[in-house]
Formats: sequence, structure tokens, C-alpha cells
Amino acid sequence: MRILMINSVCGIRSTGRICTDLAEMLEKQGHEVKIAYGRESVPEKYQKYAVRIGSDFDVKLHGLKARLFDASGFGSKRATKRFVEWVKAYDPDVIHLHNLHGYYLHLGILFEYLKTCGKKIVWTLHDCWAFTGHCAHFTLAKCEKWKTGCEHCPQKDSYPKSFSDHAKRNFEKKKSLFCGIPDLTLVTPSVWLAGLVKESFLREYSVRVIHNGIDLSVFQPTESDFRERYGLQNKKIILGVASVWDKRKGLDDFLKLSEILNDSYAIVLVGVSKEQKDKLPGNIVGIERTNSTKELAGIYTAADVFFNPTYEDNYPTVNLEAQACGTPVITYRTGGSVESVPPENVISCGEYPRVLSMTHCQVAEAVQDKNAMIQEYLEVLEQR
Repeated sequence: MRILMINSVCGIRSTGRICTDLAEMLEKQGHEVKIAYGRESVPEKYQKYAVRIGSDFDVKLHGLKARLFDASGFGSKRATKRFVEWVKAYDPDVIHLHNLHGYYLHLGILFEYLKTCGKKIVWTLHDCWAFTGHCAHFTLAKCEKWKTGCEHCPQKDSYPKSFSDHAKRNFEKKKSLFCGIPDLTLVTPSVWLAGLVKESFLREYSVRVIHNGIDLSVFQPTESDFRERYGLQNKKIILGVASVWDKRKGLDDFLKLSEILNDSYAIVLVGVSKEQKDKLPGNIVGIERTNSTKELAGIYTAADVFFNPTYEDNYPTVNLEAQACGTPVITYRTGGSVESVPPENVISCGEYPRVLSMTHCQVAEAVQDKNAMIQEYLEVLEQR
């Protein structure tokens, strides 16, 4: 079987690693796999799968169009036309969509092809962007316009940020393009997101919940010199990890926490930008993004607790990675974040109930290994 995946990135960050984990296992089972991606670099070991859509210049031009005209997903015409011609020549048996936002694809051109190609299509939704007129998440804004028709978007200043508001137009375009596709199956990593899909214009499709899995041969208790390197030998470390740190991910909560903790604690934030790092208070150690899973496992292991104060999330793999490294997790009961821990470990506390994870000895039962996730995906990909 020849399988084509499409995602914003390849081999990096959570969605990119899910794609390459799938690719490696599918290849071992005799399938041929390519991953079409739109932006950033690809680790050397995954270059054999990678097919670039457009260029850095295309991404910047698309991003500018999105910023000026609220047109995320409707730039990159030439790049998408070239890509569709490549897809026709490659002739995959299955097309597996992941994140289509990120300023690298023209939805109209891609979905005109998908509606008539006659291929098996699987679309894994990693957020809510597919059924809104603008945003990727709406929980924090407490907005439910996506259920009937977006307009007067309260989040045009959030990703994908825009100076103008064309949420109504975008909503109608997406609804027209995404509905009525033969042989399309939706996958969500959380029960929470599956429930939202069933309330959206995508309700016509069947939805399969496949919880994210991680590589338990990598994410396990891992010795490192992390504490010594940062002078944290005698500190209790509270760790946070994110691809992008903002209010939605709980950055403000970490800043408030830093003001009330005494000197016996240290906060470590992985994934901050250089600008954010320079502005952090003295009791927060900022580390820019790392794509080394081994290094990340060492940081998880060194921490005393992993705190994920996310206000909007699907099924964050960072919760799983921390637990697999033996580090307990505290997170808000938002989105699908709570689904990574068993109900008996839920503790209610205020507007955003906290959740405490299990200890490492329970990880084997609670955290799904990527191989189990891949087997579930195989069932979907091979089903006709």
C-alpha cells in the first residue's frame, strides 16, 4: 500500500513526530510512505519520507495574506497546484491528512482534488480549525459560533492572527470544501474533540477516537546532567513544555506561580522563544525548543512535577511523555488534557479543576505506546 501523509511539519513537534512514527511502522510492514510538509526543517533520519510543499518564501507570502485578509488556508496557490500534480503522479492508495493550517496549502485546490480522486482519505484533527471560520481553539473565548456559522470573530487577534475579520466567508468556504467527500474518515485523539466534531458541519462523517501514543523506548526515566548544568541540584523543579508558549498554554499562570514560590522551587519552561527567554524572571529557567527526544526525556525525568496549565488542548502528548518518564502531572480539566489520566485521579479545585497523574508504576497501563496507536491507525487506513 502506498500512503501519503500531509502535515505542516515532518519529524518535529507532536504532530510531526506522530507522522514519522506512523511512517516508520508502516514501512516495516511493507508499505511505502511519503510525508508532504509545509514548513521548517526535517531531521536527517526522516528525509527519505519528506516531500516539501512550496518554500519558505511561499509560507511568508501566505502568512502575509492571512494577516492582511484573514485568508489562512487560501494562499499558496501555485505551490498547491504543483503539489497536486505531484500527488497525481505518485498515485497513493491512501491520503492521510493532519494539520492543514500553517500557511502552506490552498484548501480549495487541495479539496477539489480530494473530492474527485477516488482515494481512501483519513483526516486526523489535532485541533478545531477544520470547522471554524478562523481559530484553532475557542474554549478560552467561550465562543460557540462555529456550531451555526462564524462571524464577527472574537479571536482575530489570535492564531492565525489577522487585521481583518472574514470568519463568515472562511466558515462557508470550509463547509463547502470539507463536506461531501467520498470515503473520508475522521480521527480525533480525544473523546472531547470527537464530541465537538459531531456538533459541527463535519458531523456527516464517521469519527474514530485514537489516543496519541508515544515511544516508550525513548520516553522513560533517563539520567542526565540537567540539574547540574543549570545549577538546580537542591531545587524542586516544576516543569512546563510547549511548542509555543502563550496565554492559551498557561504562560501567564507560570509567571504568577513564580511570584508566590519560595527559593526552594525552580520553574523550567521548555519551548520558549528567545524573546520570551530574555524576559523571564530569575526563578524561571527558559529553554528554547529542542527536537531531541532523548534530551527532552532527561529533562522530564529531572523534574519533580510536570505542570500543564493549558486552557485549550486536544490530547497533549507532553502529559504522556512526562508520565512515561516517571514524573507526576498536574493539568487543568480542559479539552482532552484530562483524558490522559484515569478518573480516580481527578481532583476538583476551583474553576479549572486540577488533575494529578498516576505514579510511574502505573504508566504501562495508562500511557499508550506508539505501536498500539499505530495498530489502531492501520485498521483505519486499511479499511475499505
